[in-house]
Amino acid sequence: MAQHILNQRPVSRRPISRLCRNGFFLLPLVLLVLLGVVLPWLDSPLLYNTSSSPSFPPSLSYWREYSLTQATKFVAKNGSTVIVCTVSYPFLPFLNNWLISVSRQNHQENVLVIAEDYATLYKVNEKWPGHAVLIPPALGSQTAQHFGSKGFFKFTSRRPQHLLDILELGYNVMYNDVDMVWLQDPFQYLEGSHDAYFMDDLTKIKPLNHSHDLPPPNRKGATYICSCMIFLRPTSGAKLLMSKWIEELGSLFWAKPKEGNDQPAFNWALNKTAHEVDVYLLPQTAFPSGGLYFTNETWVKETKGKHAIIHDNYIIGYDEKMKRFRDFGLWLVDDYALESPLGKL
Repeated sequence: MAQHILNQRPVSRRPISRLCRNGFFLLPLVLLVLLGVVLPWLDSPLLYNTSSSPSFPPSLSYWREYSLTQATKFVAKNGSTVIVCTVSYPFLPFLNNWLISVSRQNHQENVLVIAEDYATLYKVNEKWPGHAVLIPPALGSQTAQHFGSKGFFKFTSRRPQHLLDILELGYNVMYNDVDMVWLQDPFQYLEGSHDAYFMDDLTKIKPLNHSHDLPPPNRKGATYICSCMIFLRPTSGAKLLMSKWIEELGSLFWAKPKEGNDQPAFNWALNKTAHEVDVYLLPQTAFPSGGLYFTNETWVKETKGKHAIIHDNYIIGYDEKMKRFRDFGLWLVDDYALESPLGKL
């Protein structure tokens, strides 16, 4: 028996040796592939599944430390554009309504919610991890701030700094107020490669082929451009415009008499940089003011099918805004909440 075993031909070690040699050369390649796939996700909020357990990471402290750099990198994905809104907790229903309309145009993954309070930061990231960031200091979260109030000014006056910070990171940025609804994809109207795009806030009807230049100032020397919807490219011109807006907001002239509204400062910045910034006025048919859309039924019928974004402005009050959206069939939350990344709040 022993002799039989000894007489057996030895098992060849060549395949094993060849496998080892091949494995030695393949191992670095496999490691490179794994690192290429895994490393980009190491800083991603999606590593943490908050729905699995209330105590599972990321903790509240994780979101407190979550930075604008991390957030913009996450939402921009492989693109170069970030869609930004700023929200306080009382306006979460309006955020959800806006998100439903954005989702219908397949742009929701590029949305970054800049939370103005920790309650909003935690709620959005609980439902939709990684899509909300808070840039200190946090504001109070209990009261809805109305247009014209000091709280509203404090809320909106931080906007140009947020936009400038995103531009400095190298991204295109589209800003929207959350009392808006998308009816079409607004990006199709961003013709050319201008520094800044915006919409007029006047109610006067313009010709269909109106100029896309900055409108001439009125008798008081000012224009009436809405700061509610802005698209910016990361150019020196767009950065100059945001810096000038910040400067105008910081001046004593705006800090006291016009404390409740940041829009005049935006218009002064536009006029003072008019020869240095390449701007583009968006078509009124696609981007009407609320004062035109909600009051001129004839114009709405004549331009039907051409509207891209509807703004619920020219009205003051949380309940009043919601009612008007409902009256015009633009309050989507009641019937279509599941279309929002946040679902039912």
